[in-house]
Amino acid sequence: MNIGDIAKATGISAKMIRYYEETGLIRPATRTLSGYRVYSDNDLQTLRFVRRARDLGFTVKQIDDLLTLWRDRTRASASVKEIALGHVAALEKKMQELKEMSDTLLHLASHCHGDTRPDCPILTTLGSTEAVAPLPRTRDRRKTRAFDRVR
Repeated sequence: MNIGDIAKATGISAKMIRYYEETGLIRPATRTLSGYRVYSDNDLQTLRFVRRARDLGFTVKQIDDLLTLWRDRTRASASVKEIALGHVAALEKKMQELKEMSDTLLHLASHCHGDTRPDCPILTTLGSTEAVAPLPRTRDRRKTRAFDRVR
């Protein structure tokens, strides 16, 4: 397979495949006498592995570690699990951060009149010298509305 064929088969662009080779994530492809890259079935499996790992949000470093473990038939599955659970923890932290950002923006947007007036709490907050603190969380939207009226 040439680079175009393997790119189609894996869903990874030729540019990314070349990048993965340059960084050492994947082994360099064999070359024809005229210098074209030629990929084997093993290369195809490796790139599919990389694609699935990227789809799950693993970093290039984590993928490199996972590839090393994948190739090592004497590996301990505990090592693989440790990487996966570490990634899950990072994803959960990121989800929490995104939720807090979303909550803050929804709160600010609910206080913006959204009309022809120039005053806007969104811009005021963004332009403030103080850090934007996450707003108090409540499960009950009625409590949130009552809190907003007090402010």
